[in-house]
Amino acid sequence: MITKEAAAPAPAPARADHEPPRPAKKRHPAWDEVPRWQIYLPLGVYLVFTLVPFYWILLFALRPSGSTSLVPWPMTFDHFEKVWTDRSFGTFFENSVYVGLATLVMTTLVALAGGYALARFDFKIKRAFMLALLCSQFVPGALLLVPLFEIFAELQMINSLGSVIIAETVFQLPLSMILISNFIKNVPYSLEEAAWVDGCGRMRAFLVVVLPLLRPGLIAVGSFAFVHSWNHFLFALMFLNNQDKQTIPVGLNTLMSADSVDLGALAAGGIIAAVPVVLVFAFIQKWLITGFSAGAVKG
Repeated sequence: MITKEAAAPAPAPARADHEPPRPAKKRHPAWDEVPRWQIYLPLGVYLVFTLVPFYWILLFALRPSGSTSLVPWPMTFDHFEKVWTDRSFGTFFENSVYVGLATLVMTTLVALAGGYALARFDFKIKRAFMLALLCSQFVPGALLLVPLFEIFAELQMINSLGSVIIAETVFQLPLSMILISNFIKNVPYSLEEAAWVDGCGRMRAFLVVVLPLLRPGLIAVGSFAFVHSWNHFLFALMFLNNQDKQTIPVGLNTLMSADSVDLGALAAGGIIAAVPVVLVFAFIQKWLITGFSAGAVKG
């Protein structure tokens, strides 16, 4: 028989007097407790390295020729007028806009069709095809110049903006298809199935249900296709011979010669080339971040 004394729990042993107290856990400082200089100092250094080159370009573009002032005063727009009229930058600008918009449309449409096939269908060579798309990103554009030039020469497309548009589209398609396929995978397949039950065909279900949800991804892919074709120099240099067919990157190259460089005109041309890209990214910034955060996670 167990007595109450035996059933009672044994008292906890007293801690020895010589036992040191346990150290308290180290408390990490909260964000509000971090000294402000540790935040502002790195940001200030980053802004200096980022903004000083832009200020230097504005300085050369806005101050008169021969001036050494560190402030663009008196301010002049002669360099902009010179490159826009005398150096045919108006024509270069129109050609770049045409190439950029055409590349955007073609890349987005083809990548949308291919990305949907990769996301929704299974076929035997799917893994090999995806591997080929990834491996194609390691091929530099310079290696494609000779075969593309031979193809366009046979098609009599040399010195045509269409050759640059096709080359830029082909160069942008692999990565664009991979990104679009990830965007489509994040759209639940049950939404399409529900549309089929309601009487929609596959195409109508895609246009009504899936396509509106892909807006951030399409903007992300299209914007990068536009910016890449706007800034790309190699294809336009090799496939376009006449001055009235050249784009802005090639036009900037004409401002530099072996003997001298017109820094004012070059700075003004650089600003003309950069402003449209900055405006595009400022307008689509929200959609761009949403698109890449959606495409970075596999559903």
